[in-house]
Amino acid sequence: MVLTHLGANLDGWDPRILEGLSQDRRVIALGYRGVGESTGQVRDSIEEMAADAMGAIQGLGFDRIDLFGLSMGGMVAQAMAAKAPGSIDRLILASSGPAGGPGILAMTRVMVSTVLRAAVTFTDPRVLLFFTRTPAGRLAAREYIVRLRERRSMREKGVSPGVYRAQLAAVHRWGRQQPADLSVWSGPVWIVHGDSDRMVPPANAAALAGLLPAASVTMYPDSGHGAVFQHHSAFVAAARDFLRR
Repeated sequence: MVLTHLGANLDGWDPRILEGLSQDRRVIALGYRGVGESTGQVRDSIEEMAADAMGAIQGLGFDRIDLFGLSMGGMVAQAMAAKAPGSIDRLILASSGPAGGPGILAMTRVMVSTVLRAAVTFTDPRVLLFFTRTPAGRLAAREYIVRLRERRSMREKGVSPGVYRAQLAAVHRWGRQQPADLSVWSGPVWIVHGDSDRMVPPANAAALAGLLPAASVTMYPDSGHGAVFQHHSAFVAAARDFLRR
């Protein structure tokens, strides 16, 4: 199961990542309540999103799953691991941080200011939020935006301002909380981060590793919040190897 980042519907997933992971396993991309084609009221707490995801797992009839959480999705995945450790086999946390992690409270300010700058410069905000402004980062951003437009049919409704407000509030609460006791879940964990992430500072990778007994960390160079999008080929290859029994 894959859980996406703040302010995204399922069309925000890089198709190279979902296609790559699905080569040898079933991939379930779960939409958050009230986002895209998912019905109901959008959640404003990480714990509520985690409860929804656990309900989906049970509704689909799974006893155990592998779980990949990106950014806010990684926070939801942590809450799931803390509450129902027996339901998760292997865990990938990308561009995410623990409750109370370094700099997470600033995520709202960074996101709002960057979205405003993107509007003034007629730039897709994901270009500025997810990628560095180096030549490699700019190229990766352009290629990512092109990939997102590949699928023309069955696209989801756009993300409303109300979704952004609720999810920003959820992340802000997460930033104020004390770290959860993640030692209750002792399975394999792979932590992935970009070394120039402005939204969730890189120090969060080490903070997460300190809470998870069996964690390994990969830090991608010259990469921002969208490190897994920029390095999609390397990420997919390593993820498939990590998830392989």
